Amino acid sequence: MKHLHRIIAPALLAAGLHGTAHAKLVEQQFDLPVHVANAWGKVVEQPIRVTVYFNDATPAPRPIVLINHGRAVDADGRAALGRARFPEASRWFAERGFLVAVPTRIGYGVSGGEDVEDSGSCNNRLYPPVFRAAADQSLQLLDVLRQRDDVVKDRTVLLGQSFGGATTVTLASLNPAGVVTAINFAGGGGGDPKAHPEQPCSPVQLRRMFAGYGQTAHVPMLWAYTENDRFFGATLPREWVQAFRDAGGQAEFKQFPPHGEDGHLLFAKFPQVWQPVVADFLRRQGFDIKD
Repeated sequence: MKHLHRIIAPALLAAGLHGTAHAKLVEQQFDLPVHVANAWGKVVEQPIRVTVYFNDATPAPRPIVLINHGRAVDADGRAALGRARFPEASRWFAERGFLVAVPTRIGYGVSGGEDVEDSGSCNNRLYPPVFRAAADQSLQLLDVLRQRDDVVKDRTVLLGQSFGGATTVTLASLNPAGVVTAINFAGGGGGDPKAHPEQPCSPVQLRRMFAGYGQTAHVPMLWAYTENDRFFGATLPREWVQAFRDAGGQAEFKQFPPHGEDGHLLFAKFPQVWQPVVADFLRRQGFDIKD
């Protein structure tokens, strides 16, 4: 890991894990040099910020959970992301024995840089190459994480929300070494809850993309959406998962009832709702998950 630049020494945050007074949530940051190609073939090379969490009361080596963030509809929103962290979800996974890695991708927040995830006009979105650009950053991160002495190298879980959810499906279709399962929260692209609620750009291309992923993805997956998703609606996600399954992919589909004004935000805003479902799914994949 000699090419990594550590930003800060590990921070110890009181966790109080299961009544253990001395348990600590350890938070680390580092910059990871990555290279990707955008939808038009331009290669971009730059570092991205990665945040890592684990609980020091849990035994090492730990399985990895890699969490990918979503995509704001405008440049200001992408710049305002700051550092992707998902603190509630990260703590929950860390308390259950995982090492959690959250990359802030190129074009967002503290990582900055150009928008390598621009997929073109709304009527003709170039989805596969931009999700591959996002996935390639995670592939490079996984290569580095698997060099750590404190990780289990063959029990990785992929997870993502919104654009990050579709990125997770992309990653699963590439079958990275050591990945055993993947969880897609509200995955898709091209949504805008204000300009065209529940009607994302180029939905046919998204369906075709997910069908293509189903042809090559081998690991079991969980796809989680809500009935009041303002980005993608209630119907399109069912069509996408069916296309994925029809092509050979393994995916359980869970559609939660409405939550908040926009259920698209379920992963970040309503963790108590999805945690039992995810715990059950991971137990069935062989993980010892406590409620």
